[in-house]
Amino acid sequence: MTTSIGRGGRIRLTNRRSAIVAITAIAVVLALAGPGWAAPRVNVTLNGAGSTFDNPLFTSAFYTYHQAHPSVTINYAAVGSSTGIAQFQAGTVNFGASDVPMTTDQISHAKGPTLQVPVALGGVAVAYNITGIPSGVRLTKGTLVNIFLGHITFWDDHAITSENHNLHMPHTHITVVHRSDGSGTTYIFTDALSHFSSSWASGPGTSTTVNWPVGIGGNGNAGVASAIAGTNGAIGYVGEDYAKANHITIARVQNTAGNFILPGPTSVASAASDFPHVSATHFSIVNAPGTRSYPIAGYSWMLLYQKQSNEDTGSALANMANWLTHSGQELGKPLYYVPLPASIQALALKTLKKMVGPDGQPFL
Repeated sequence: MTTSIGRGGRIRLTNRRSAIVAITAIAVVLALAGPGWAAPRVNVTLNGAGSTFDNPLFTSAFYTYHQAHPSVTINYAAVGSSTGIAQFQAGTVNFGASDVPMTTDQISHAKGPTLQVPVALGGVAVAYNITGIPSGVRLTKGTLVNIFLGHITFWDDHAITSENHNLHMPHTHITVVHRSDGSGTTYIFTDALSHFSSSWASGPGTSTTVNWPVGIGGNGNAGVASAIAGTNGAIGYVGEDYAKANHITIARVQNTAGNFILPGPTSVASAASDFPHVSATHFSIVNAPGTRSYPIAGYSWMLLYQKQSNEDTGSALANMANWLTHSGQELGKPLYYVPLPASIQALALKTLKKMVGPDGQPFL
């Protein structure tokens, strides 16, 4: 999915719901413009690529930002975290976005010192489609793992019915849907499964791409959501906005305290509060211990070069990223993102202050 926001406010989207949210956001653009911002001396175009998890937020935020700062055009290609990292390493985009930070080895293949800035916080929803079961399915950690390992193959398996006595689960085959592309959303989901089960940790493991034991693949969050919506008996993992936009039911997942929790602002914020000292090297917030914490949540990260070769482009990029990680967080609320906690906003600003122009002077 590609989003392009250009002069005159024209926007091209494949996600109609995100477009509506983006247009609505114009009403608050003046409040979100941010004080003390100086327009570039020339028109600037910023190109980014990566996380599909971030795309609903970026669609709304970049459109809104352009309304307040018409000299800055932002194009974002939602091609998946792995492709976004590759394009950032190659220097073909001004910024990348990934739901898992770059590793030391990946950074070593970039074209210079790299900054990784937290930009979004949200839950990865376990979504399903079962005819006649519109809501209410509860899944223990072990059951969820065994579904994705291929050990549980029908929805009326005892492991599922024992936790769902109020539901008449049909004898419908389970179709697992997973990402076919390199994905930070996959990393968060498999990180959770690895925390839930030693069998998963020692088997498929945690990565942006894994050797899935069963299932069919979908490209991007949108592809997985579409496959779930179109397949009776399907189950998969997607950003919460994609599940809502495709009218897919979300399961309640058992957390560490034994409670069955839906992703949402309160449960994801609770998970984040259980891990107050996040960084680009210690970033996992899955399997949080809080009684109301959702166990499959994570941050997404913007990838930036510390030294910018062009003064105007670098200044526009630093100011846009600073706005996005602060005032711009408000635009994520109707899209099921959780505003970055104050400590994480402080981390973002501290990191962005390291960005410098060709003369070595910081932009912020």
